[in-house]
Amino acid sequence: MNIDKSKKRIAKKVKMGFKGYPQVIFSYFGETEDMATEVVVTFVLDEGVEPQEQRFAGKDDVREDEVIQSALVKIMERTDAKTVLEVEGTALLG
Repeated sequence: MNIDKSKKRIAKKVKMGFKGYPQVIFSYFGETEDMATEVVVTFVLDEGVEPQEQRFAGKDDVREDEVIQSALVKIMERTDAKTVLEVEGTALLG
């Protein structure tokens, strides 16, 4: 799947807001605010259930990495996530 298509599918789900569980949250991290070299995917099956995390890292901006963005779309689909949230901005690795 190309990068633009992946980003659009993620953005569309994010815009829908909270629709219940299961829920997926994408959080981006990097050395600077302009380049996210890691994305943490948090999966929450139901309210009060311990979240599961998976981390993807790249040398360049993971928001522009076709393979990683396609993997995020696959995670959304395979988990049947009703809610997809994206933490705004890039948190600094520390």
